Amino acid sequence: MDTRKAVANRLLELCEEKNLSVNALARISAVPPSTLKNIINGGSQNAGVVTLKKLCDGLEISLYDFFNTDVFKTLEQEIR
Repeated sequence: MDTRKAVANRLLELCEEKNLSVNALARISAVPPSTLKNIINGGSQNAGVVTLKKLCDGLEISLYDFFNTDVFKTLEQEIR
Protein backbone atom coordinates (compact mmCIF):
# COMPACT_ATOMS: atom_id res chain seq x y z
CA MET A 1 0.00 0.00 0.00
CA ASP A 2 1.28 3.46 -0.82
CA THR A 3 1.09 6.50 1.44
CA ARG A 4 -1.72 8.15 -0.55
CA LYS A 5 -3.96 5.11 -0.18
CA ALA A 6 -3.02 4.74 3.50
CA VAL A 7 -4.08 8.35 4.18
CA ALA A 8 -7.37 7.86 2.32
CA ASN A 9 -8.11 4.62 4.19
CA ARG A 10 -7.27 6.21 7.53
CA LEU A 11 -9.64 9.12 6.87
CA LEU A 12 -12.46 6.75 5.97
CA GLU A 13 -11.72 4.60 9.04
CA LEU A 14 -11.86 7.63 11.34
CA CYS A 15 -15.06 8.90 9.73
CA GLU A 16 -16.64 5.52 10.39
CA GLU A 17 -15.37 5.44 13.99
CA LYS A 18 -16.78 8.90 14.64
CA ASN A 19 -19.97 8.25 12.67
CA LEU A 20 -19.25 11.11 10.26
CA SER A 21 -19.89 11.36 6.56
CA VAL A 22 -17.12 12.70 4.34
CA ASN A 23 -19.15 15.89 3.84
CA ALA A 24 -19.63 16.29 7.60
CA LEU A 25 -15.88 15.92 8.18
CA ALA A 26 -15.20 18.52 5.48
CA ARG A 27 -17.67 20.92 7.07
CA ILE A 28 -16.35 20.64 10.64
CA SER A 29 -12.76 20.82 9.41
CA ALA A 30 -13.24 23.88 7.17
CA VAL A 31 -11.87 21.88 4.25
CA PRO A 32 -13.70 22.08 0.93
CA PRO A 33 -15.63 18.83 0.31
CA SER A 34 -14.02 18.57 -3.13
CA THR A 35 -10.56 18.64 -1.54
CA LEU A 36 -11.42 15.87 0.90
CA LYS A 37 -13.08 13.78 -1.83
CA ASN A 38 -9.99 14.22 -4.03
CA ILE A 39 -7.79 12.95 -1.19
CA ILE A 40 -10.03 9.94 -0.62
CA ASN A 41 -10.66 9.11 -4.29
CA GLY A 42 -7.09 9.53 -5.49
CA GLY A 43 -7.50 12.80 -7.36
CA SER A 44 -4.93 14.35 -5.05
CA GLN A 45 -1.63 12.49 -4.90
CA ASN A 46 -0.23 14.62 -2.08
CA ALA A 47 -2.50 15.79 0.73
CA GLY A 48 -0.86 18.78 2.35
CA VAL A 49 0.09 18.72 5.99
CA VAL A 50 -2.01 21.82 6.72
CA THR A 51 -5.07 20.12 5.21
CA LEU A 52 -4.40 16.96 7.21
CA LYS A 53 -4.03 19.05 10.37
CA LYS A 54 -7.41 20.69 9.74
CA LEU A 55 -8.98 17.27 9.21
CA CYS A 56 -7.40 16.01 12.42
CA ASP A 57 -8.73 19.06 14.25
CA GLY A 58 -12.20 18.25 12.94
CA LEU A 59 -11.78 14.66 14.10
CA GLU A 60 -10.47 15.91 17.46
CA ILE A 61 -7.23 13.97 17.18
CA SER A 62 -3.58 14.96 16.78
CA LEU A 63 -1.46 14.40 13.71
CA TYR A 64 0.47 11.91 15.85
CA ASP A 65 -2.73 9.95 16.49
CA PHE A 66 -3.58 10.03 12.80
CA PHE A 67 -0.26 8.49 11.79
CA ASN A 68 0.29 6.27 14.84
CA THR A 69 -1.02 3.06 13.25
CA ASP A 70 0.58 -0.19 12.14
CA VAL A 71 -0.14 0.69 8.52
CA PHE A 72 1.95 3.87 8.65
CA LYS A 73 4.66 2.21 10.73
CA THR A 74 5.16 -0.47 8.09
CA LEU A 75 4.83 1.49 4.84
CA GLU A 76 7.60 0.67 2.42
CA GLN A 77 9.89 3.40 1.19
CA GLU A 78 8.44 5.07 -1.90
CA ILE A 79 11.70 6.49 -3.21
CA ARG A 80 13.51 3.89 -5.23
